[in-house]
Amino acid sequence: MERRTFIKKGGFTGLALTTLPHLAFSKDKDLEFSILELMGKSDIKLYGKGINLRKEAHDAFVEMKQAAYRDGIDLKVVSSYRSFERQRTIWERKFMKYTENDNMAPLAAIDKIIEYSTIPGTSRHHWGTDVDIVDGNRKVTGDVLVPSKFGEGQPYADFKKWMDENAKTYDFYLVYTDVPGRRGFKYEPWHYSYAPLSKPMLAEFRRKNLMQLLKDEDFYGAEHFTEGFLTHYIQDNILDINTELL
Repeated sequence: MERRTFIKKGGFTGLALTTLPHLAFSKDKDLEFSILELMGKSDIKLYGKGINLRKEAHDAFVEMKQAAYRDGIDLKVVSSYRSFERQRTIWERKFMKYTENDNMAPLAAIDKIIEYSTIPGTSRHHWGTDVDIVDGNRKVTGDVLVPSKFGEGQPYADFKKWMDENAKTYDFYLVYTDVPGRRGFKYEPWHYSYAPLSKPMLAEFRRKNLMQLLKDEDFYGAEHFTEGFLTHYIQDNILDINTELL
């Protein structure tokens, strides 16, 4: 399969994340981040073996991990920082599987991908602030990042209860909640974000022109992105998150 970089145009010069007047900017921005950082394209200093977060987020996570351990919960990192290239690998593997192995139409494949995975360059995991975690004390076979495994009576029920009660104490917030009516990415009871850094990073990212950022990228499926698709992707997948992280 040959990569293509063409993005369909619809009579517009650019699509910025700031073109959504009903969504206010975060007022917490007091830091500056480069677009390369925000897109996972620059090397950033990460801390902690098997943790890989920015220093402030790492220190808060370690404190939270120690507290959880005292209560019988072993916070195990499944995924944290991801580079642009890593996200592209995830995206393209899924796109090829859905279109070639499952014979899905490209647009249907993209819709399927963005149930849980982001477009390369738009992942919160690029920032070094977000982490997917489970309880390492529980032995679970197969894919551990399945929402049903966090429900009552399931392997990660105690983990979820502990995080619900304690995560905010350490400034970690669930990103993709199960609030009725929330759109975008599906419920992820494992994905937490360190708010003191991720909020200003999101505010900075919202100032960028997503269409301009993506138009020269080289990954499978990009040729099917339209103005309408990206508008909804911004509104639903990037911004319809836990309101405490906006």
